[in-house]
Amino acid sequence: QVQLVESGGGLVQAGGSLRLSCAASGRTFSNYAKAWFRQAPGKEREFVAAITWGHSTNYADSVKGRFTISRDNGQNTVYLQMGSLKPNDTAVYYCAAARVITSQQQEYAYWGQGTQVTVSS
Repeated sequence: QVQLVESGGGLVQAGGSLRLSCAASGRTFSNYAKAWFRQAPGKEREFVAAITWGHSTNYADSVKGRFTISRDNGQNTVYLQMGSLKPNDTAVYYCAAARVITSQQQEYAYWGQGTQVTVSS
């Protein structure tokens, strides 16, 4: 059974940092791109960042310069280092896997269950 399991969410003050992790099991996801999406209350899920197997990255404009996506292929894990957090970063954060790097969520076949990030003002 393929699973993506996120961790690292929590409550943080504005300006603070958090590091999310997403561990995969059930397959190695060789050559798969990994991504982070988020969904705030009452809003649609949106793209945050993505990374290829070879570590090329892509970011949403709203997080450029504040968030960094990385991956450890040996550990089958992807990370999202979030800094300078703002209240409007509050959302459930999901990791996902796809065969190609893209911001289009319909291209991602595998999803985690999400982890809550809450940024207080």
